[in-house]
Amino acid sequence: MNYLVLLRHGQSQWNLENRFTGFHNVDLTEKGEEEAGNAGRMLKKAGIKFDHVFSSTQTRANRTAEIALKEAGQGALFAQMVRHDDLRERDYGDLTGMDKDETREKYGAEQVHIWRRSYDTRPPGGECLRDVVENRVRPYYQANIKPLIEKGENVLIAAHGNSLRAVLIILGVETPESINDAEFPTGIPLVFELDGGKVVKRYFLD
Repeated sequence: MNYLVLLRHGQSQWNLENRFTGFHNVDLTEKGEEEAGNAGRMLKKAGIKFDHVFSSTQTRANRTAEIALKEAGQGALFAQMVRHDDLRERDYGDLTGMDKDETREKYGAEQVHIWRRSYDTRPPGGECLRDVVENRVRPYYQANIKPLIEKGENVLIAAHGNSLRAVLIILGVETPESINDAEFPTGIPLVFELDGGKVVKRYFLD
C-alpha cells in the first residue's frame, strides 16, 4: 500500500484579507506558517514518508511544502521538489485582488456564487474549475504523478484549493456535481491510501 497526500497551502495574506487570489503570488501569514508546521508534525506522527513532492510555482504553496517537510523530518526533499504552473490555483481573471464582499456588491451575490461554485462557468477573463481539471491538472497528473502512484511510491502534492479539487475529480472520488461539497481546509493533509493505484481509504489527518 502507498500514499498520496494532498496539502492545501496555509493561510495566505490574501486569504486573510478575503481577496480572490488566483494566479497572484502572495506569501503565507504567520498563521499560515503555523498551519504548515502543524501539517508537517501530523505527517510525522502518521509515519508517512515521501518519495516525491510536487507543488505549483506559487510562493504560498512552496513555502507550505518547505515548512511541512522540515517539521516532518523530510526537509531534504524540498530541494528535489517539482514545481509546475499546471498545479497553480484557478485563475480568477478580472476578480483577482477584489475583496469578496465588494465583488458581491458589484456583481450580485448570486452571480458571484455561480462564478465560485459552478463547474463550467468562467468569471470574466478567468478559468472555471473544468478548465483547471481538463486543461492543466489532468494532463499533468496523468503524465507525471500517476505513474509514480502506480509504482507504489508515496507522493505529496502541496498546492491550492481548486487545483487539489481537480485532483479529487481525476481520482474519481468526486464528480463535477459533488465537488462543491469537498472542502480543503488550509494546512490539513488529506491522505489517500492506495493499493495498485486504486483508492482504498481517504481521510484528513488530525
